[in-house]
Amino acid sequence: MQTRHFTIPIFIPDLACPFTCIFCNQKTISGVQDVPSPDDVKAIIEKHLATIPQNDSEIELGFFGGSFTGLPLQMQKNYLLQVKHYLEMGIIKGIRLSTRPDFITEEILDMLKMHGVNTIELGAQSFDDEVLKASGRGHSAQQIIEASEMIIRRGFRLGLQMMTGLPGDTLEKTIHTAQSIVTCGASETRIYPVLVIKDTSLEVLYNKGKYEPLTLKEAVFRCAEVFRIFEKNNIIILRMGLHPSEGLIEKTSLIAGPFHVSFKELVLSELWKQEFQGITENNKSEKISITIAADQVKHAIGYESTNRRMLEKIFKHVDFIGSSELKQREFHADYY
Repeated sequence: MQTRHFTIPIFIPDLACPFTCIFCNQKTISGVQDVPSPDDVKAIIEKHLATIPQNDSEIELGFFGGSFTGLPLQMQKNYLLQVKHYLEMGIIKGIRLSTRPDFITEEILDMLKMHGVNTIELGAQSFDDEVLKASGRGHSAQQIIEASEMIIRRGFRLGLQMMTGLPGDTLEKTIHTAQSIVTCGASETRIYPVLVIKDTSLEVLYNKGKYEPLTLKEAVFRCAEVFRIFEKNNIIILRMGLHPSEGLIEKTSLIAGPFHVSFKELVLSELWKQEFQGITENNKSEKISITIAADQVKHAIGYESTNRRMLEKIFKHVDFIGSSELKQREFHADYY
């Protein structure tokens, strides 16, 4: 029986960060208006455990939404101590948290290790100093590198989050950021196209005509490019695109930008579209049968069948066949 992985999320937006990045409104992004106290953590854990099957599950807890290690040290301990019982009982296997590169010290890492943290995600966002400065990040690319080295050296699993479409960003800079994430030794990443969120500095720039967000098409293309880099280097992509909170779906908090509830599906469809480009050129066959990895069939067909429809402009009949012998985007085509 395959083990299923679950993460119990604890969102603590805005508690610790002294910076206001131009894209950031954490309460809007996370959908959390009230910040849970350390005393609330157990109740949140119990609520989630009631919905998670225990027998074949691996459960971790994640502190998300803010810069956890920027909290006063005792407050960090107070949050982490609420998980101690569940760690000792083996119910929760580990703790992950998200924070900033400039909020990592040896003292903090010692404390985190002692309290069961095994994964640290850094909001890197970009490895270009001009982009970081224009975005109000308050740290440099070198600080990302140094924090990553410290985290890995102390035996933590490293995650590095990135954004594409920040002020001053380009496709080349986005690719450089992805390559730098590989070089830093990250095991996992999250990729976020920039959205213009209500009540942020980026909204002000957008309204003044000083910032233009990526189109959905361009955001999908950029993310497909970096997806290939991460896939080639066995880096797990935990997420592409912001979680579709009610405010984003209803557009009460979304001002502009490449938001889509199925953004990841669009990216995976784009990857297959690029794979199929070669077989649509100068082909006079009437039928094509494409054999691909079984778990890739829906992505090859494309979001809302976009790739199938593209192929049907060339061929009268298009078949997709799943195979357990192929993996990722391996495929072979038979023409009739």
